[in-house]
Amino acid sequence: MNSAGNEGVRFEGLEQEVLMNFSSAGIQATLNNLSKWLVGVVFGIMFLWRHDIETLWAICGVVVNARLSTVLKGILNHERPVITLRSDPGMPSSHAQSIFYTVAFCIISMVEYFGCNGITAVTSVFIIAMGSYFSWLRVSQRFHTLNQVAVGAVLGFCFSVFWFWLWDALLTKAFIAHFWVRIVAVVGAAGSCVGFLLYVVWNWVHDNKH
Repeated sequence: MNSAGNEGVRFEGLEQEVLMNFSSAGIQATLNNLSKWLVGVVFGIMFLWRHDIETLWAICGVVVNARLSTVLKGILNHERPVITLRSDPGMPSSHAQSIFYTVAFCIISMVEYFGCNGITAVTSVFIIAMGSYFSWLRVSQRFHTLNQVAVGAVLGFCFSVFWFWLWDALLTKAFIAHFWVRIVAVVGAAGSCVGFLLYVVWNWVHDNKH
């Protein structure tokens, strides 16, 4: 009889866990956990699609952008809303900064390939909305304040625009004209790809510890 009672308790607990996972809060928590893979997946797809030096340059920017976020966190030393969830500084949100770096990259790439028209405008709005939602999840899960996410989003978007301007304004002509520049760019980009993969793995391990 006691065994049957224990089985019933375990079944009820399992049922509650399943319901929780399919609730709004459970779905948001799952999407938040998946968001750390979003940048890697997007750049993986873009590299397979474009497989050009500009995409490798963009991946270099991911690493620099992540490093910029880490440095700013150390300088600003702004506490997270719930320090028991994560003890490191929260300003700016590195998730939002990485996501909106990717948002800007997608929009710039799309406009370069397809031009400015109604379809690209609507798609750009959709991409920004998706980036905003995934960034807002950091607020709903209490990992960041709204200000931390907003600052991260603005920084990521602006840095992405600056990074592509740097490529178009200063490096494209040198890349075409000089063979040694191409060698340095390819080697540096390959190193950044390795660094990017290590960064993604480090984030996965780091997040699983919390």
